[in-house]
Amino acid sequence: MDIYEYAATSLQGKEIPLSIYEGKVLLIVNTASKCGLTPQYKALQELYDHYHEQGLEILGFPSNQFAKQEPGSSEEIAEFCQLNYGVSFPMFAKTDVNGDQAHPLFRYLTSTAPGVLGSKAIKWNFTKFLITRKGNVFKRYAPQTTPDKLAGDIKKLLQEK
Repeated sequence: MDIYEYAATSLQGKEIPLSIYEGKVLLIVNTASKCGLTPQYKALQELYDHYHEQGLEILGFPSNQFAKQEPGSSEEIAEFCQLNYGVSFPMFAKTDVNGDQAHPLFRYLTSTAPGVLGSKAIKWNFTKFLITRKGNVFKRYAPQTTPDKLAGDIKKLLQEK
């Protein structure tokens, strides 16, 4: 099983099969617009700008499950991300990442790469999952791990064919 078997809805309401990203290194992040970690959007965009042509895709999944820090509509989220951080990487519709209604992709990610002490739950906004070109989870990163700290792992995975 790999992430290419899943699909997700874009902010524009279109169903996107993740298989379109096959062969790319993926960084999947649950995001929020009103979080203390929201400035990570800037660093995520910098990673995207730097590594996209080498094969990196960043996929943002807004979630309102943590202190209701993503209250906006898809249009409001898109506008916020573009206006405030110049986000040009793909963003998806608001998504549950924990619980009974969690998106199947996040159930897969959290079971494949549990957090500290084996916890499957995502603890907060901006938890990150790095995925190999073959669609396998390489590593899970804590919310407070800033995107720039992932550059070494991203470079390593980009070099693998």
